Amino acid sequence: MQTKDFYFDLPEDLIAQKPSGVRGDDKLMFLNRTTGDVEHHVMADLVDLVDEGTLMVFNNSRVRRSRCYAIKNSSGREQEFLFLNQMTSDGTTWNTMVKGAKKVKAGGEYTFKDGSVGVIVDNEADKGTEFRTISFPFNIDEAWFERNGHIPLPPYIRREDDDTDSERYQTVYAKETGSSAAPTAGLHFTEPLLEKLKAKGIDLEWVTLHVGLGTFLPVRSDNIEDHKMHEEWYTVSEDTARKINEAKSEGRKILAVGTTSVRTLESACDDDGVVKAGTRSTRIFMYPGYKFKVVDQMFTNFHTPESTLIMLVSAFAGREHILSAYQKAVENRYRFFSYGDAMLIK
Repeated sequence: MQTKDFYFDLPEDLIAQKPSGVRGDDKLMFLNRTTGDVEHHVMADLVDLVDEGTLMVFNNSRVRRSRCYAIKNSSGREQEFLFLNQMTSDGTTWNTMVKGAKKVKAGGEYTFKDGSVGVIVDNEADKGTEFRTISFPFNIDEAWFERNGHIPLPPYIRREDDDTDSERYQTVYAKETGSSAAPTAGLHFTEPLLEKLKAKGIDLEWVTLHVGLGTFLPVRSDNIEDHKMHEEWYTVSEDTARKINEAKSEGRKILAVGTTSVRTLESACDDDGVVKAGTRSTRIFMYPGYKFKVVDQMFTNFHTPESTLIMLVSAFAGREHILSAYQKAVENRYRFFSYGDAMLIK
């Protein structure tokens, strides 16, 4: 299939630049993945739309303050770094994504807000990519990111982060720090909504996938099969794996909240759909033709044109159904992307 097959026209004013005034005060589209029919709801209706006995799986990864600015010592020029993952077990060396990467060369020294200095250590062959490895003489821990970092809002949010984002760009159940972007489907959930779901007899379970560029990098190849996903790490606990497998054996539905939860569950299972506990990496890329082995239903946001995420939901519900639903979302003024509205697919 061609990347252009997943294009749709989106008015720029529908790209949400800020969260809704109150968490969870969002529109919710219900899409029947079999017929393509849609219904228009609000998030408060979700409890009525999810069947008793369903097992919902959430990604509890917490967003790191991973966008950091530094001054190049030799020129005084400001440089932005997006810290993705540590490259060494001692936490001194990190993989980063940088703007204007051609100017960020091996040996360059950069001073961050708190006075700490990092050195670029890439090999010559790496200079053509947008990624750079930076090394420090000490462990870079979460306290360092709190001193030096900003909330890493995606580039389609055309403003600097503010105090509101510190709360609203995290899910209420965020626990394990490590993501470079929020698992945004979860941003719609509040503690009272979670309690209402549990009171109805809906089980809630948690996995962890630290969101990196594998989820968000654009597809640059014409043929989608040529696109290579970046590596992301996930963890499924023994207890969660057991409960998911029990639910499947009992014929109960698995509802994955967010594409990162989908990617975790489909990566963690064997060919028979049995979920295995543990911590592993994944480069899974789901597009039409993929056969889902664990996930029966999906809760997700509205995604960018020609992205791996719209390809994933198209694999789940059919490209024609998704593009038709997205057109209806545009016509009904749904808000798109990270701070936008939501869709339930079942």
